[in-house]
Amino acid sequence: MTAYPTLLSPIDLGPLSLPNRVMMGSMHTGLEETGDWHRVSEFYAARARGGAGLIVTGGMAPNREGGVYPGAAGLFTEDDIANHARVTARVHEEGGRIAMQILHAGRYAYSKRCVGPSAIRAPISAFTPVELDEDGIEQQIADIATAAARAVEAGYDGVEVMGSEGYFLNQFLAPRTNRRTDRWGGSLENRMRLPVEVVRRVRAALGPEKLLIYRISLLDLVPEGQDWSEVVALARAVAAAGADVLNTGIGWHEARVPTIVTSVPRAAFAELTAKLRPEVSVPVIASNRINTPEIGEAILANGGADMISMARPFLADADFVSKAAKGEAARIAPCIACNQACLDHTFQGKLTSCLVNPRACHETELVLAPAETPRRLAVVGAGPAGLSAALAAAERGHAVTLFDKAGRIGGQLHYAAAIPGKEEFRGLIRWFETELAASGIETRLNETPDAQALAAFDAVIVATGVTPRDPNIPGQEGPNVVSYAELLSGRAKAGPRVAVVGAGGIGFDVAEFLVTGHSTTIDLPAWRAEWGITDPEAARGGLSPDGPRPEAPVRKVTLLQRKAEKLGKRLGKTTGWVHRAGLQMRAVEMLGGVSYERIDEHGLHVGTPEGSRLIEADTIVLCAGQESERSLADALRALGVETHVIGGADVAAELDAKRAIDQGTRLAAAL
Repeated sequence: MTAYPTLLSPIDLGPLSLPNRVMMGSMHTGLEETGDWHRVSEFYAARARGGAGLIVTGGMAPNREGGVYPGAAGLFTEDDIANHARVTARVHEEGGRIAMQILHAGRYAYSKRCVGPSAIRAPISAFTPVELDEDGIEQQIADIATAAARAVEAGYDGVEVMGSEGYFLNQFLAPRTNRRTDRWGGSLENRMRLPVEVVRRVRAALGPEKLLIYRISLLDLVPEGQDWSEVVALARAVAAAGADVLNTGIGWHEARVPTIVTSVPRAAFAELTAKLRPEVSVPVIASNRINTPEIGEAILANGGADMISMARPFLADADFVSKAAKGEAARIAPCIACNQACLDHTFQGKLTSCLVNPRACHETELVLAPAETPRRLAVVGAGPAGLSAALAAAERGHAVTLFDKAGRIGGQLHYAAAIPGKEEFRGLIRWFETELAASGIETRLNETPDAQALAAFDAVIVATGVTPRDPNIPGQEGPNVVSYAELLSGRAKAGPRVAVVGAGGIGFDVAEFLVTGHSTTIDLPAWRAEWGITDPEAARGGLSPDGPRPEAPVRKVTLLQRKAEKLGKRLGKTTGWVHRAGLQMRAVEMLGGVSYERIDEHGLHVGTPEGSRLIEADTIVLCAGQESERSLADALRALGVETHVIGGADVAAELDAKRAIDQGTRLAAAL
């Protein structure tokens, strides 16, 4: 008897019969653009082998102007079709089903050739789109239909037409971007003419034996977006035009409301899928911030959807479904929705991967093959770097002993887990604990071995982390000064007025910790109020007329840095704006370009371009960076012991778990 009887039950989607109700949703990885089709094939094959009921590829451009960026992948030539046929063949060999997403970026295309319904530039783009004329619209429809026909040639089981996230079809639907006065604009019937015609033509191109998914925006989260009556009318129209199933999309890329970052509550938008389901005669798929089989099962069992879409969780663990089916849900590597190695990489033009699983998108290159000569390895430090190295080395057959001076594993992951909005890190720590228990690794906590004791091992991996950097501010020894480590561990408390020294990632996290009394990430109604989200039946785009209504800050916080630049400039590409906006809503004062003069009983004295200033504060928190702790490595090398240094002990950089886990895994693969 499975714990997930609905999630793992079969379902008929149009012409396809699927073994379960879990879809790997579309995400752009950059793999297709590498030209290494063996690598692309093995990425998707691993997810098929891991049990995904249906896979949807990253978005494929129907033509050059519709590509997200110059050189974006699509099916333009016979060679393209042949390359994609390799992918579908491998997925089918593993017993899987795969659909190709057709994505026309419209005004989001990073190109002077971008097109749209009206010549209105997106706030996140440098280019104003060319307003399409009648012939231009017909050409786009024809190209999308041609892409669908080529997908059939390549062996895909169907296609998904991307009609959400503020892309091309969505742009025709919303008054925000469609100012036309011809038959493609104005009334709802005119604005939805394009997506309905696209679906009709794609259906004809596919024939009856292939699946047609339409990705529909349920909540635009932008001014002058669609209202609920328009969403329902479109859903019915595209179903009548030939869509077999509706997959749900939430929010435009330009929306100033987070939709998938870690601070968004789990299943935050599933209620909208449940609201749409009785309005249409075709199955609907729920998506966004669904990352455990328990959540998926609850949505389906309660009648909220017919199927669940998860994208990033399949980066974190290709075997998500098979582990759930085997009763090993605790061993599913968790997607923590950090965006650091997936979406941040995508928007930086880098290959996608995963903080939790650096082997994602590197299946053919980062291989943990059995060691030819197993060795006795010591790993000192049970933070993310040490844990990843220890687990990967043990998987290869090495005998591993893991040491840590603390009484628990996780290292500075515990600091991240203490931040409101980063509760997902708790699940990552639990997963490491589960994997460690199943690994056969000898774990010795509350121990600080010296170099002499470690010399008996064949090699030692030093993952001793970092120590806080000393900012050398006169008066920092006073009772009103604490380090971020003391604060986040609970060893120190903060008063009602706080100055935070250092505005890197840790400084922003500490400021969030200080101003937040109640985490809205675990309180969906409070989170909606905080970001100004309402029912799209009540307001266009689902944006509340009252705007954001965050809870009052529990402390007055001033966040400072030496660099004379915008605070938070170096935060994550796709998450930094969320952190900045959250602190601004809670009235955090942000000061850059300061010098730290002294600390006294009144607070922190700083120098600014306008002169000296007193930041009145009861508590000053030091977040002035870190320094590598590598004294053990130096001692080991002096004894001639084979020594490898990873993580913060190698490079002290903002508690970078992504780099630490990747480095630990890659070292273990090479030993």
